[in-house]
Amino acid sequence: MNWLMVIVGAIIGAPLRYLTDRAVQARHDTVFPWGTFSVNLAACAGLGFLTGAATATTVPQALQHLIGPGLCATLSTYSTFSFESLRLAETGAKYFAAANAVVSVLAGLGTAYLATALATALLG
Repeated sequence: MNWLMVIVGAIIGAPLRYLTDRAVQARHDTVFPWGTFSVNLAACAGLGFLTGAATATTVPQALQHLIGPGLCATLSTYSTFSFESLRLAETGAKYFAAANAVVSVLAGLGTAYLATALATALLG
């Protein structure tokens, strides 16, 4: 049953990542990859909230698999993040590349922490 929940989450997460990435990026006229940045932060928030919820209360294992390795894992994308950072550096946008790398990591960790704290406060 757990593998089925991961598949269902992935079926939702992968197209959601692509559509969200394209929609966000279309609204910004810059080389900075706002779409990838946005989906990665959303995935960090989802995983952080799931972690806080699982710590504060009982979350069914099937739901954990649906949201964690299913939805959030396919919503986020380390490969695209690294490719876009490298592409920015190669095309001369070194400051954007460095900002993407540093800000993505710090914002992702901060978002996960805040989402965990929020879930713990709400459900604990």
